[in-house]
Amino acid sequence: MHKQGIRYGRAFQSSSASVRIDPNEQDRRFRPHVAIAQVRSRCRELSDGVDLQSIHNNAGTSRHLAISLDEALVNARELRGAFLAQEQRSTVNTDAELLLKCIERCCERHYWRHGLAANYETVFREIDDRIDGAISALFLDGDGNLIAYRNRSGLRPLETMQTDDGFLLFASENCAFAALEGKTRQISPGHITYVDGTTGGSVSRAVHNGRHKARLCAYEALYLGSPNTSVEGHSHFETRYNIGAALGGIVAQRLQAEADPTCTLVSSKPRTGGPFADGLYASLAEYGLLAERREVVATTFLQRTLIGTTDERKSRISQKYRVLETDLTKTSVVIVDEALIRGDTSRAVTSMLLTAGAKAVHWAIGSPPIVAPNYYGMGINTLDELAFWQIWKRLPSEQRTQSLRFHKMEPHVLRLIESNIATSINAASITYLPFPLLESLLPLRPESFDLSPFTFEMPTRAGQERADRNLRELVADLPRMQSVHA
Repeated sequence: MHKQGIRYGRAFQSSSASVRIDPNEQDRRFRPHVAIAQVRSRCRELSDGVDLQSIHNNAGTSRHLAISLDEALVNARELRGAFLAQEQRSTVNTDAELLLKCIERCCERHYWRHGLAANYETVFREIDDRIDGAISALFLDGDGNLIAYRNRSGLRPLETMQTDDGFLLFASENCAFAALEGKTRQISPGHITYVDGTTGGSVSRAVHNGRHKARLCAYEALYLGSPNTSVEGHSHFETRYNIGAALGGIVAQRLQAEADPTCTLVSSKPRTGGPFADGLYASLAEYGLLAERREVVATTFLQRTLIGTTDERKSRISQKYRVLETDLTKTSVVIVDEALIRGDTSRAVTSMLLTAGAKAVHWAIGSPPIVAPNYYGMGINTLDELAFWQIWKRLPSEQRTQSLRFHKMEPHVLRLIESNIATSINAASITYLPFPLLESLLPLRPESFDLSPFTFEMPTRAGQERADRNLRELVADLPRMQSVHA
């Protein structure tokens, strides 16, 4: 706010999707010139790597910094170590604080100590060279200067719109602009857009040397992104629906092979599997398989069960899911989900459905097997927690070797993995989307996406080094694991 400095407020979203500002900020003087806001969505939560942080500096409002970001720093440990060496332990507890502190230190070293205004193009060029991970951020200083920054990896989207009525807006997804009129564009990886806090003018600048190949995280299209967000004119809903339809052909063949086909219900994993299930259900009729599209599983709260310790996840899973129908006798239920990560949620839901009388529970997964950890904001940090690797450790040596081809493994090896994972969660079958089908159904060319969850080919150097180290540790520990399972 011009001449009034930084103000903070809280907003609360009601069930009708309207937003109200905290009463403390509802006064006639609350007319911000520039603002950043952090919004939780169904799929993204603050604890998942989305954060809002500020740094208060007593030297003046020009050094009062705030940042709102969707982030995951893979080399956070190394960066944090540099601060710990200078006894700044209390100021770098989270990745958001760490990134903000890096920016502050760079501004202080090159500009503030000399009484100069920060050149943010230079600042973020240094930041982009130092960090490894997935970053999209809005940065605001005490003079009202706003910097929108997307790091070189391009894993997280960042959109901007110049509205017809004169506002310049930024958002992590373009669905935020659906009700507005204006020109939109995507901020390129390794770029900033600088908005002058006094004039309102904006410029875009590259802050990297162009040697890095940007790839959007595949989870954005499959899971994280809103269904209403689009990439190259294709909405995530359309992509997920088409994946479900392609998966339906494979599922139909397997269901038709059942000796005693019964009533088949197609249901989705709540909150995220709906578009996949819609596409799969539509395709079953084309293959002559009669089915009914009906949701039989519901959630009692929105908090994700992906993150946290094993005990924390089990507790949340047991409380989160419930079966909508108490009698599923003589039915085969097909549950459609975008991914199968650890298998603990799938196992719990399968048990609930079988307890309700389902004759069989089949899982249809809208992605290939997840074989790699994800250090870029998904909360998957080790290999041995993944369902694929839990099964892999129990396979004979030759089959282990064959399955290490990951997305290029032979169909019979994939079926073996599917069969073993199905047994581990008490399901009748699991059907993964074959990798070539995923490549053909993505809205961009495959090389434009980070497909590392399925290929083990990480999008950044630090990520690859960490994954390779993770794999070496798992393989080195294999003899002891085998003896335990034996």
